[in-house]
Amino acid sequence: MQGVCAAILCVSVFLRSAISQPPTESDTYTECTDGYQWDPQTQHCKDINECETIPEACKGEMKCFNHYGGYLCLPRSASVIPAPDPPSQPGTNLESTAREPFNPCPLGYEPQGDSCVDVNECERDEHDCQPSQQCINTPGAFTCQCPEGYRKVGTECIDVNECDMGAPCQQRCYNTYGTFLCRCDQGYELGPDGFACNDIDECSYSSYLCQFQCVNEPGKFSCQCPEGYQLLGTRLCQDINECETGEHQCTEGQTCVNIHGASQCVDTNRCQSPYVQVSDNRCVCPVTKPACRDLPFSIVQRYMSITSERSVPSDIFQIQATSVYPGAYNTFRIRSGDHDGDFYIRQINNISAMLVLARAVTGPQEYTLDLEMVSVNPLLSYQTSSALRLSIYVGPYAF
Repeated sequence: MQGVCAAILCVSVFLRSAISQPPTESDTYTECTDGYQWDPQTQHCKDINECETIPEACKGEMKCFNHYGGYLCLPRSASVIPAPDPPSQPGTNLESTAREPFNPCPLGYEPQGDSCVDVNECERDEHDCQPSQQCINTPGAFTCQCPEGYRKVGTECIDVNECDMGAPCQQRCYNTYGTFLCRCDQGYELGPDGFACNDIDECSYSSYLCQFQCVNEPGKFSCQCPEGYQLLGTRLCQDINECETGEHQCTEGQTCVNIHGASQCVDTNRCQSPYVQVSDNRCVCPVTKPACRDLPFSIVQRYMSITSERSVPSDIFQIQATSVYPGAYNTFRIRSGDHDGDFYIRQINNISAMLVLARAVTGPQEYTLDLEMVSVNPLLSYQTSSALRLSIYVGPYAF
């Protein structure tokens, strides 16, 4: 027995010696070489099918394939290109052998004049190559070459796994019958040569992959956010509340106000003369002071932040009266701060109104609007007002 191992399978080839044995009778040769048996009907030696005559000729997951003068044990997934059945091995007749002309040249050569020349067995069709194989003449002999993608084991051509034998695929290799295919990982595409894998620049295909900035990386992409923002999921940006994280520089006499992309430190007491502070964010102008005659009685401080390029018109802040006097009529207006007409007031009822963004604005910028509620009681001939000082911070981005 002779063992032959390929790159993806191990093949056991059982070949028998083809040495002739002496006849048992003087007139006819009835004994055959190993692997063949005498057929009295055809008077020839024929091949023995060991796959049928030997119980469990191949073990495990190996499959038995009959072979001239022996058999092959191959994996069940192997593909074998079979050769046509050869003519039965004739019984050698000693008399006919004696009649062959004497050839003084070595095997594979024939006499020509006083010299020996090579016999081209391929041209004369004096070879035993299978139909799928190519006969190649060599000095004194010939070889049988298998098709591309196959290798020769014994006389058979078996599939070769090029992926295990150093196929030039840069990333993934898939073996197929007679050849192989190269494929790439996600995020790469196969190059023109069919072997190399080139990175795909996903960022160049669309501007909507990331909310702020797309960064191409080998085999993938990532999204980045501007300073003051953090990534939410894989593509969106979320404002960082520096007032909650402690990433601000506000002192004890200041209040931290979070805005889009940053924070603001405002003085806790923002009351300006003639106003005096009566509580956090609330200032009052005493009626005893002559300067308070034409000013709102009280001012409440509020802060808010909006994004750039907000769709308009857009309701952004609701004003609600905290004190209501019987018989009083309330009206709302923007007292100061809206120099370009970017806002307007829409009154909802006698005690509330809505501040509306009238035009799209782009940041970063800041508005300080005094929103006034004027209360009039015609029965008592009484009029008073209060204001809400709203600081609006417009962020630099649309998120």
